[in-house]
Amino acid sequence: MRASWRGLLRALTVASVVFMVAPAPRVGAAEPTPLLAYGARIAGDDARTRLVIEFDSEPDFSIHYVANPPRVIVDLPETSFGLKPESLEPRGLFGAIRYGGMGAGASRLVLSAKGPTEVTHAEVKPTEDGKGFRLVLDAERIDQARFDKLLSEQQWTGTARATKTDRPAIAPPKTAGAFVIAVDAGHGGIDTGAIGGVTKTEEKHVTLAFAKDLVETLNRQPGIEAFLTRDRDEFLSLPQRVQIARQRSANLFISVHADTLKQKDIRGATVYTISDRASDHLAADLAARENLSDEIAGMPLESEPAEVADILIDLTRRETQAFSVNLARSVVSSFEGQIGLINNPHRHAGFRVLQAPDVPSVLLELGFLSNKEDEKQLLDPEWRKKVSGLLATAVERYRQTAVANGG
Repeated sequence: MRASWRGLLRALTVASVVFMVAPAPRVGAAEPTPLLAYGARIAGDDARTRLVIEFDSEPDFSIHYVANPPRVIVDLPETSFGLKPESLEPRGLFGAIRYGGMGAGASRLVLSAKGPTEVTHAEVKPTEDGKGFRLVLDAERIDQARFDKLLSEQQWTGTARATKTDRPAIAPPKTAGAFVIAVDAGHGGIDTGAIGGVTKTEEKHVTLAFAKDLVETLNRQPGIEAFLTRDRDEFLSLPQRVQIARQRSANLFISVHADTLKQKDIRGATVYTISDRASDHLAADLAARENLSDEIAGMPLESEPAEVADILIDLTRRETQAFSVNLARSVVSSFEGQIGLINNPHRHAGFRVLQAPDVPSVLLELGFLSNKEDEKQLLDPEWRKKVSGLLATAVERYRQTAVANGG
């Protein structure tokens, strides 16, 4: 009966969940060339602020608004941002400015406002030298009633418009009976994640490099089929990551991260499982930051898909959590004496990316980019390969036990 709860739940729910996956590209369709944003400036005060971005070709754009906190969202076609960081230092009405890819040929600018704000004027015009185009946005402080009206009148679901659709359709396992593992490289696209204290390396690149090594290592083991939730620098929402794993009938979900802490002397790997109550303040704070990923990208908080049969869900979730804990213990056992671990290396908190009720899941913090020794290791290909091998050993040990117990 152990495997039947999860199998029945998956059969009842996965096919019925609406998930935005771009179709395969049309044969012969020309791929659009990404825009280049090569210059920017911002000026203003707490009443009015002007933002100017220069592009190599004319940008198509749309503007939307998100509440809690108030944000102005500027959606663009796929854009390479060749901007100096200081050119868009937040000022005036905006307390934070982020930009980057959103996947599927789309990019986004997220302007986090200090209060209710409206873009009162937006236009694109040629630059004086005729070699590019300038997007000009004028924003003003407004009252809450006006902002609420903007929110209620806009026709927008929170997704970015796609101009290129090259994400492949969800595929079944290549081998019947394979033990399928989803390896999730944390962050991506507009969501850079943590920043290295010495090298300023972005977490999204660290996690993807390790995830690729891990998938390669796992796929060398007979009977295992591992895949990446993202294989490039693109944004995926937290629910999307979970649903990709479920639609591929994953037996395991491993989300990879490398965070930062204010305490720069703390270092070592940590394995997290999901729980309604955090094991400690460090776990609670980390989960809170990781759960902000969608907000950082300007996504409204998605409600979780409606599930069927509450009793079935509860039974499945309990069983899945037990398997997740067993996986975490196997990982810690494999790492001990081989790589550095934080004190109490198995911790738990309410991570949204670990919420699949029918897929045992762990979040692996490889180390801390805020610690210079950890940062050096995280950027070392040989260290990554060593850790990938140890993790593969832990997964194989877990798989043998799970199969023996009907997992």
